Amino acid sequence: MNKRIIASRLLAGILIFNTAALVAEDEWRQFRGPSGRGHSADKRVPVKWDETKVLWKTELKGAGQSSPVNAGDRLFLTGASADGGKRYVYCLNQDNGKLLWEREVSSPAPEQAHKMNSHATPTCATDGERVVAFFGPAGIHCYDLNGKKLWSRNLGSFPGTWGVAASPIILDNKVIQNCDAEGASSLVALDKITGEVLWQTKREDKPKGGWSTPVMIDAGAREELVLNGEFGVRGYDPESGKELWFCKGFNGRGSPVPDFQDGLLYVVNGKPGDLYAVRPGGSGDVTGSRMVWHAKRTGGRDLPSPAVVGGYVIVSSMSGMVSCYDAKTGESYWSSERMPIPRGEFASAPLVANGLVYFQAVYGGQTVVLKPGRKLDVVALNSIGADKGEIFRATLAPIGGRLYARSEKVVYCVKP
Repeated sequence: MNKRIIASRLLAGILIFNTAALVAEDEWRQFRGPSGRGHSADKRVPVKWDETKVLWKTELKGAGQSSPVNAGDRLFLTGASADGGKRYVYCLNQDNGKLLWEREVSSPAPEQAHKMNSHATPTCATDGERVVAFFGPAGIHCYDLNGKKLWSRNLGSFPGTWGVAASPIILDNKVIQNCDAEGASSLVALDKITGEVLWQTKREDKPKGGWSTPVMIDAGAREELVLNGEFGVRGYDPESGKELWFCKGFNGRGSPVPDFQDGLLYVVNGKPGDLYAVRPGGSGDVTGSRMVWHAKRTGGRDLPSPAVVGGYVIVSSMSGMVSCYDAKTGESYWSSERMPIPRGEFASAPLVANGLVYFQAVYGGQTVVLKPGRKLDVVALNSIGADKGEIFRATLAPIGGRLYARSEKVVYCVKP
């Protein structure tokens, strides 16, 4: 009798797990999806497409660089007026691109934004009941799925000439936001129901700007909240906000989100500098004790995040020079191979799906799909028929077997 009960519960657990995995792949609820690192297990994600595969496209009021996220059949994005004085939260129907609702946020003292940035770059986060949008000095705002505002909070003035880009994430009862700026900087956790501050951890002042988004990892003995930055990468306790460890980087900016596999974090700087692997789980300054390896990078600035697939690390510079390394040792298999796209500038973080790495170009939105290995293998070069001058800096979002792409002013849905 006990064995039958145990077997029944085990089967129920397996069914629940499989159902949860399916839902996770049908919902892309935050910047770079469930893991925050741009990995999808959905085998339906298309590998090859052209403009005939575009199911719909919708032009948005205002401009922005936030990526699509969804809850059920609703997509959420943001935009802003040219001067940043007005910010917008959009809700679109996922199946046809129709605007379901739009909310406006005023910004009396908008931040400056770099020419590669926008006034609406952070991606929304949703838990399936509420959606959170962050606009730097215009505050962080929470709505229900029908657009009713639940709360708002001012998180600072965010001085500097670069603007903001870090996206909020939702962990259990917390909304966590990177508030780096050219001045007082911090990592903040808010109660997702009320918007009240649960903890706020000071970060080093004057780190140039807050662009990187924190990610949760399983470090073995504990879970850690990992955040890249101007001076290097840091691990935090997600419950208290306490800084656990710091590993110094090789140059500034710290905008790319690290990837994580088999107990190692893979980090690039933003400005030109070495790719490095760090073993999390330490304490204090772990630069000398837990940096496992580092490898030279060529090709200029590394704006896209590294992508780890199997035993390989793929990294592309902003100029489209892509390299591959051994994930365990840092050995370079091939280096500074150019992406097969004229004017091949790359800014958005890559997508990992089907064992492949997807890089979308800034101008025109063409997407190069690479197969990691000891030699460069270009699997596909895809187009959605956008104008060559149309600018794409948002990340691709795979939802329900479709791909959603976003230029500054237009959202595209690509069917399988």
